[in-house]
Amino acid sequence: MPYLLNAWYVAALSSEVTAHAPLGRTLLDEPVVLYRTAGGEAVALADRCPHRFAPLSRGRIVDGTLECPYHGLRFNAYGHCVLNPHGDGRVPARAQARRYPVHERYGAVWFWPGDPQRALSTPLPAFDYLDPRDHFTSERYLHTRANYQLSADNLLDLSHFQYLHPDTLGSEQMASGVVRATVAGDTVSVHREMKGELLRPMLTQSFELLYGERADRELDVQWMPPGLLTIAVRVCESGWPETTREVVSAHWLTPETAASSHYFFAFGLPRAIGAHGAELVNRTAQSLLAPFRDEDIPMLEAQQRMIGDRDFWSLRPAMLPIDAGALHARRIMERLIADEARQGGREGVSSVQRAS
Repeated sequence: MPYLLNAWYVAALSSEVTAHAPLGRTLLDEPVVLYRTAGGEAVALADRCPHRFAPLSRGRIVDGTLECPYHGLRFNAYGHCVLNPHGDGRVPARAQARRYPVHERYGAVWFWPGDPQRALSTPLPAFDYLDPRDHFTSERYLHTRANYQLSADNLLDLSHFQYLHPDTLGSEQMASGVVRATVAGDTVSVHREMKGELLRPMLTQSFELLYGERADRELDVQWMPPGLLTIAVRVCESGWPETTREVVSAHWLTPETAASSHYFFAFGLPRAIGAHGAELVNRTAQSLLAPFRDEDIPMLEAQQRMIGDRDFWSLRPAMLPIDAGALHARRIMERLIADEARQGGREGVSSVQRAS
């Protein structure tokens, strides 16, 4: 499956990457190993020893280097073999593991699977509401046996709340709410608002409303390539906008394979709200883990089984007005991937891989 390669993707949550044991993860159909050096720096290398192609993630970390579990060759943070324990110790010129550019920010380790030179001039997308200096944050991870674009479709159309999450996130007014999708450059925004909703207890507790009182709710979803979303939820007592409370979350989608993906999500609340914000943001993230895990993911995986290995568009989906945001996102990704292929970006990546 073609992917957009010259882009920043989340490879792991920061808490998943340690200096004690390597983490193996398939990203965009490529095996990648993540670990930390003795100084705490996050590293991403091809999870394939250049000697006999053993997975380096099954090895161990020794003095900040990664030791192959098969023959003991050790690799530093740049992917260079720094120890050959056999014979005269000579290190072959080809004993290098590909090193991926990495950034660590917003509670996540980001990696760049494309041309390393382009990574130097491409900043990370901004998720300032997850900056721990000014915000309490909480992150979660879920694995999904479905294409990452199906997850993007799901998040860009929240009308499914009424039917897939009737006891937690939904209400009888969801599907009839006002919806507007807009595009600015390569960014898609979807705005949805409902008036006089009767929210479920999970939401009334999160937004500190009395259960049974009517509420007005607005949801704003913003999508950026390759699959980075922000969702802002604003709730107030019906007709009283001055009582508005807001929760903002990030949703990062990284392909594993054509039929599976990594789903990372995170919440942030300003530290200015007081010390209880730490408990509140953690409780919010944990409360949403269940509907995501037990309702969204089973549906996405069922969709993937129905699609199989066929092209999404070959099945000729019947599109509804609520699909406008998802349709824009899919078209943008198709254009960006095609543009990259025409410009030789994919060939450039292949040459980097061969050189390493």
